[in-house]
Amino acid sequence: MHKNIKMGILAAIAVILILVFLFTDMGNYWGYVIPNRSIKILALVLTGAAIAFSTVVFQTITNNRILTPGIIGLDSLYMLIQTFLIFVFGSTDLTVMNKSVNFLVSVGLMVLFAGLLYQFLFKREGQNIYFLLLVGLVMGTLFQSFSSFMQVIIDPNEFQIIQDRMFASFNNINTDLLMLSIVLMLAVSIYFFRFVKFLDVLSLGKEQAINLGVDYNYVVKRLLIVVAILISISTALVGPITFLGLLVVNVAYQFIKTYQHSYLIFSSILISIIALVGGLLIVERVFTFSTTLSVIINFIGGAYFIYLLLKENKSW
Repeated sequence: MHKNIKMGILAAIAVILILVFLFTDMGNYWGYVIPNRSIKILALVLTGAAIAFSTVVFQTITNNRILTPGIIGLDSLYMLIQTFLIFVFGSTDLTVMNKSVNFLVSVGLMVLFAGLLYQFLFKREGQNIYFLLLVGLVMGTLFQSFSSFMQVIIDPNEFQIIQDRMFASFNNINTDLLMLSIVLMLAVSIYFFRFVKFLDVLSLGKEQAINLGVDYNYVVKRLLIVVAILISISTALVGPITFLGLLVVNVAYQFIKTYQHSYLIFSSILISIIALVGGLLIVERVFTFSTTLSVIINFIGGAYFIYLLLKENKSW
């Protein structure tokens, strides 16, 4: 089956699920239900696109299909920023209360961290991307420890606000940030467009990319900034999600069966939208909110992660 046909199938499934989500059980309240469900769908699409997009780029940079951007501590950094702001300024401060200001501060600090981490580690010759991942993993653990320390000694009422941001919630989406997230997503996509031509070459590895004329350090540093912004968008909208990116991107690799990133990125985004919208339908219609979508995603994604590890181990 041709790649375009497969993409068409994924797009059709995504559209059908979105329409089912929008128009099921409206009753006589369609004037209220449709706008509210449309906002939720827009947030889900934006979140799914940001997670899938960032994971494809990150896996290409690292040349490893079992890694996600969370490995370099971006999710942990986001929670540290939120905890620190509430710990120092309190939940009534403008930086905490104004969601747009909070979002921009978080994005700026995460981008700064990604840039500094890369710049610091690549000053010396011979440092590779795996050393970057190792340091990122250590930094992520350090951020979690600092967050936990502040959460233990913080006022219980303030901790409740932090706790709401610690776990992914698809029924309590931060819709106030939708417009800002859309603008930022468009800006990142436009900026990324100049680097998309390098992804197919980067997937061959660092040495091959350099031999083929790619300015490796320049390109990878800027792609890491793109990843940091995308993770900021998804985390600010719904909270940290561990395994969604790993799951949808690997399914896209298996389904599309191509190295061309123009297909991989769009197919990953479509599969991510299908997973989120379809999963939310199941949670609402089948489980009647007795469980959460993040639990289902992490369970399936965790099992798939173990499968990938066992598969890689057999190939060795």
